[in-house]
Amino acid sequence: MYIEAGTEIASELYFCLLVDRSAERIVMVGSAQGGMDIEELAVNQPDAITKIYIEPAVGLQDYQAREMAFKLGLDAEIISHAVKTIKGCYRALRDLDASMLEINPLVVTRSGELVALDAKMGFDENALFRQQKISELRDKTQEDPRETAAADRGLSYVGLDGDIGCMINGAGLAMATMDMIKLAGGEPANFLDVGGGASAERTEKAFRLVLADKNVKAMLVNIFAGINRCDWIAEGVVQAVKKIDMKVPLIVRLSGTNVEEGQRIIAESGLPIITAETLAEAAEKAVQARNEVVAREGA
Repeated sequence: MYIEAGTEIASELYFCLLVDRSAERIVMVGSAQGGMDIEELAVNQPDAITKIYIEPAVGLQDYQAREMAFKLGLDAEIISHAVKTIKGCYRALRDLDASMLEINPLVVTRSGELVALDAKMGFDENALFRQQKISELRDKTQEDPRETAAADRGLSYVGLDGDIGCMINGAGLAMATMDMIKLAGGEPANFLDVGGGASAERTEKAFRLVLADKNVKAMLVNIFAGINRCDWIAEGVVQAVKKIDMKVPLIVRLSGTNVEEGQRIIAESGLPIITAETLAEAAEKAVQARNEVVAREGA
């Protein structure tokens, strides 16, 4: 438990640094009206919020920190302290691979001191490997258990709200597959990139991960084998289905190296696997299978 002395507050301010991906910049956000929901303030009083964009290659400049300090309405005697605080926050954001640093409220006490009364930070998970001290603070109980399980197995997984499970190799192909599912009238349950080396063991892990989501009504496997081979993937799929005893329809689309052999393995497996030649056909069959499951459950 962390206990802090009470603070006599004269005024409350808002200060934040975050990565603006659309602008490809770091944006510094401040307001003289802190201690409240900044989203609500942005809607009702947008003029009360100041935004200053920082070029990452150049870094935060002194004049930008001073400009923000003046915009926060601080008295002249604490401007230098505010500049030091703002620059320190920027160094923390940069050096700790943070994606957000928010101080709300940043207060001026009755004795004229500037105090960060409450703060929160968000970190780039892809950089945690080089931020050991930050990684040790990670509380996985507060994260999506599906994503945590995937990370522990070396899989790239993002849980979504749909009911068509996806297992795909390659992030670009995964994004295209989810788009095609949406275009066909369905909703993807996840983003899952099994990578280029999808062995039978890795394939089974991916299957179990997708099917652990109880909302999944159908599963789509879409593999383009370049580094990998379709026959290896097909063998992994067949083994996984036999071990897992799948209860939902499975749609498989293979393309690339040894695709004919892969299709033969699936066709001769005797398993109720729905195959497709193209991505569009696979998405349509996945949505159709999902709709049939939902109709049966409704009946």
